[in-house]
Amino acid sequence: MLVRRICPEEFAAEAFSGAGGLRHGARWHSKGVRIVYTSGSLSLAALEFFVNLDRGAAGGPLVAVSAEIPDSVKIRSVAPADLPSDWRAYPAPKSVQEIGSRWAERAESAVLAVPSVLIPVERNYLLNPVHRDFSRIVAGKPEAFTFDSRMWKPRA
Repeated sequence: MLVRRICPEEFAAEAFSGAGGLRHGARWHSKGVRIVYTSGSLSLAALEFFVNLDRGAAGGPLVAVSAEIPDSVKIRSVAPADLPSDWRAYPAPKSVQEIGSRWAERAESAVLAVPSVLIPVERNYLLNPVHRDFSRIVAGKPEAFTFDSRMWKPRA
């Protein structure tokens, strides 16, 4: 399975290190937990990145990086029905952060499939860089990525 993520070009070398999770918490983990967020498609990765940008900020150069998860790597899955009723709330509820943090700390699998808050029928894939099977996931080369300038057009 091919997963993708978008990140600032300056962090391309550490795109699959989980270092960002050590510095910042997010929906599926608390600060200090090494996790890599990826999406099942480039378009979902773009939406996930875009909603976390400050309004009107184009930011610096971006890259898209893919990774191939071999079929032999176990993927644990979380269904929306198994989540707390407020799992889509913003900011992310602590109960949802605990789901990903516990999964990573227990090293239950190298990959956790979770529903996207933006499009719940689509999946994001959390990768655990400290799991023994993580080394079998092969990251691709970063490729330049840009958003269409209409993403920042003024509202009418």
